[in-house]
Amino acid sequence: MPLSRQRRFPRSRASVRDARDFVVQVLTEWGCRDRLDDIRLCASELATNAVLHGVPPGREYSVTVSWDDTIVRLGVRDSGGGTPTPRDADSEACTGRGLLLVREVADDLGVTEHLVGKTVWASFKMPGTLP
Repeated sequence: MPLSRQRRFPRSRASVRDARDFVVQVLTEWGCRDRLDDIRLCASELATNAVLHGVPPGREYSVTVSWDDTIVRLGVRDSGGGTPTPRDADSEACTGRGLLLVREVADDLGVTEHLVGKTVWASFKMPGTLP
């Protein structure tokens, strides 16, 4: 049976750390330590994008972590518009590399559109199966 946990976060820069910690805590509780650094990095990047680009003022975003057999999936849902896509960042730019990092580290990256907002998700193949 798949495992899944979700939590909502306020639109604030401090919530990125909280979202990252939530993902690590959940995966650690499940005994999933493989690729933890990769998933932590992606959680940070996706939450940052939700705070900076996706969540209208006064709204929250949610983070979902699920583990189904050999796949861990991380999803960050916000109520903002637009479809995020990885883009090449200017070599002088200090920002704009988040989705590029996620695309390189995760095994798959996608966007699921909703009536209101979207979920940006990344999946990770795991060497083991659910405990």
